[in-house]
Amino acid sequence: MNILATPIEGAAVVELELREDDRGFFARTYDRAAFEAAGLEPAVEQCNLSFNRKAGTLRGMHLQVAPHPETKLVRCVRGAIVDVIVDLRPDSPTRLEHVAVELTAENRRALFVPAYFAHGFQTLVDDTEVIYQVSGAYTPAAERGLRHDDPDLGLPWPLNTTVISDKDQSWPLLSERPVSDFDPLPHVRSHTDDPRRRRA
Repeated sequence: MNILATPIEGAAVVELELREDDRGFFARTYDRAAFEAAGLEPAVEQCNLSFNRKAGTLRGMHLQVAPHPETKLVRCVRGAIVDVIVDLRPDSPTRLEHVAVELTAENRRALFVPAYFAHGFQTLVDDTEVIYQVSGAYTPAAERGLRHDDPDLGLPWPLNTTVISDKDQSWPLLSERPVSDFDPLPHVRSHTDDPRRRRA
């Protein structure tokens, strides 16, 4: 695999190296040693699959704060998406800047999302499926979100939004809350962990 840096430090695009023959091809999609060598958090605790019926479906923008931050490796295995991440790391020189990457079943790329990055995507075609490898369990008390249409972010969604959850549509704007709302929490009770309530 090839791990390619993005304009924001810590976020990376992962391209596959295909070994092809008459049968088709073989490719490694994840390699702990390669991720560690690139300075990326390799832990995987959950894998999730998101199916989306309509083009223009928007999911995001989601993250969790410490002590339950998450890293993600996001790959589109059917259809196509624009995947967008926003840097919310405390003291980052690129805080509130974003990266957008097109992930498709054809290009087989993945996007590595570091901890303290809000993540979301919009489907470009009907019947799109997205797989996430996630480093931690869903913890509702640590969950935060950004509005996909926040004018202070100017995120580059290519289509009109056709489907979005009430929850994602109701995240407050940045102008309505302090940016410190995304900083680490002093305490999160562990009994709030419930992987069955995982959101996408």
